[in-house]
Formats: sequence, structure tokens, C-alpha cells
Amino acid sequence: MAEPLALYVHWPFCVSKCPYCDFNSHVRENVDQAGWRAALLADLQHEAALLPVRRVSSIFFGGGTPSLMPPETVAAVIAAADDAWGLADDCEITLEANPNSVEVANFAALASAGVNRVSIGVQSFDAEALGFLGRAHSGDEARRAIAAAQAHFARVSFDLIYARPGQSPGAWEAELAEALAFGTGHLSLYQLTIEPGTRFATLAAKGALTIPDGDAAADLFDATQALTRAAGLPRYEVSNHARPGEESRHNLTYWRYGDYAGIGPGAHGRRLTQATERHKKPENFLSAVVRNGQGLRHEADLPPQERATEAMLMGLRLTEGVDLSRVEARSGLAREDFVDAGAVARLAVQGLMVQERDRLAVTDAGILLLDSILSEVVKTY
Repeated sequence: MAEPLALYVHWPFCVSKCPYCDFNSHVRENVDQAGWRAALLADLQHEAALLPVRRVSSIFFGGGTPSLMPPETVAAVIAAADDAWGLADDCEITLEANPNSVEVANFAALASAGVNRVSIGVQSFDAEALGFLGRAHSGDEARRAIAAAQAHFARVSFDLIYARPGQSPGAWEAELAEALAFGTGHLSLYQLTIEPGTRFATLAAKGALTIPDGDAAADLFDATQALTRAAGLPRYEVSNHARPGEESRHNLTYWRYGDYAGIGPGAHGRRLTQATERHKKPENFLSAVVRNGQGLRHEADLPPQERATEAMLMGLRLTEGVDLSRVEARSGLAREDFVDAGAVARLAVQGLMVQERDRLAVTDAGILLLDSILSEVVKTY
């Protein structure tokens, strides 16, 4: 049997659109729940037929706001994946949730449906910051949601956004200390970035929004590493921290360049040597499923060089680094075709990279320079 498969399920609907968000999320007054359940199941069956003899090691319900999904739909997708592929005995089944009370009320039913890990979009505990970020929950709602999640799910993670305008190191350290005190096994800690096409991008272009510059952001990043490491949740990826053994298995499939099926609007997938992408707009996705039995907008064979490049760009985000022999196997290329050995040697002398046999990694000293390191090391043609 080939190596395990990850399944990503996209639920595109949200109550409102956050000003920093560039995800495929949409606000709709009415959602045909039965129609959406049928469409997701049809899309899943299409992928299952093309990826036979696999076992699913993880399922991730992302969005949008998948905690708005009816638990019956979640259960139906999990059951369909089990029927089509079979689930690994320790299959990780994650669902993203917001801390709003309406969604938290669904936690028990979602756990009964088969979800065993929840990722909560807290973003901040501070009222002013939550208002700035366009979040619909309060700090107290966030705290209650984390506690409720810990009562219902074996594994809990939540997100925070830092490097916000005017945020001091002391304020961030206090907020992060509160987050660590919950004792969850995983935290996703993202620096605020201005994404094209968002409301924040419009404000930044007008000069009405300024985020911390490189040095200030680096200081916040360093403080983040120190606090999480001391709490036993070291960084295992650029923005993700976990107690050893609590890393997101689903996201590790992406970063280690494994196969994953992506279903639902806008979902991307990597199917053997192919890249897949679903229609983004919910209505277009549904129309495609009705017309074709699946929601594909695009699928294409990835050339060997592109596969190698993707694997390198993803793998070097990890603290463990990238397994060059695996990239060779996945791409069919020799490592000298996708790695600049001279650049690696130069960066290693500077303490920015380390290589041990097949394993190549960016050091803690180099991680803030990741983009420039990638441009030097990864050969693209």
C-alpha cells in the first residue's frame, strides 16, 4: 500500500469577512445544507476513484468557518472517507472553529461525529485588538471556547495574531503567557501580514495602517520563540508550535510533500504527480458538481522541477528541514538539479543552514531570513 493520504475539506461560508483574511470565504444568507452535503460527498468519491488503495491518516475541515457545518455533514464526510479509503487507527480529524457561543454549542455533537482535534481562531484575547481584526467574539468568549474544546476534544490548538500596529513586546509576552497557561498541546502564532485584496491592504495603501517593521517584528518573533520553548511548545514550523508528538499531522503532510485530496470550493490537492484545484465560488462549485459529478476547475501534471521546487519550499519551513532523498524520489530528479550546493555551503558557514547526510534545514538564526535563503538555495528553471 502506498503511503497514507490526507484529506482536506473546504467549507466556504462565514458569518462575516475579516479585514485581514484572503482565504476563500463567503457570506451567504441561506445555505442549502442537504445540497452541500451531497456535493461534498460526490466530490470525495471522484478523488477516491483516482487515489485507490490508500489509507487516510488525517482529515482537515477548513474554511471559511467549518464549525458552522451541521454535525451530520461532518459525520457523513468522515464515514464516506472511511468507506472509500479506510481511516488509519489513529486518524487525526481536525475542524477549524471560531469562539462564538453558537459554534461552541456544537462541540459535543462534532466530537460525536468523529472530530478529535479542534483548531480555534482566537487571534487575540484583547478587546481592542479583536475589534481591529474584525472578530465577532470577545476575549471571554475565547477563553470559554478553549475550555469547552478541552472538555470535548482530545487535542486542541488555537491561533493568535501578533505584530499588530503599536503592539509592544511586553503586551505580546503577556498575551502569549496567558495563551500558554491553557496548556494546549499546539499553538499557531502568526505575524500580521498585509495580504493583497484585503481591506487591510486598502488601508495600508492609504497610509492608514502600519505594522511593525522588520526589526520590531524580529524582536517579537524572538520573544515568541523564548516563551514557547520554555513552556515545552517549541517551533516545529515557521508559525506553529507544539509539544513533541502534538504536531498537526495533517499540515505535516503538506510540509513533507505527501499526497492530499482537496474537496470543496477552492480546495487544492496534490494527487501523485498532479495538482488539483476546485472552483472557488460556492455557486460555481455546486454547478460543476451537478454538471460533472465533481467540482474541479483545474488539474494538471506537475513537471519534475516544479515538484522538487514545491517540496523544497514547503520542507524548509520545518525545523526538521527537508529530506533530500525523499524529494529526489518524489520528483525523479537528482538533488543537484534542485539544490545549489555552493549556496548551502556558504549559508552553513554563516550558521544559517545545516546539512547532515540527506537532511537539510534552516537554523533558528536563519529562519527570519527564510525567503532570501530559499531564493539562494532552491534551483528553479
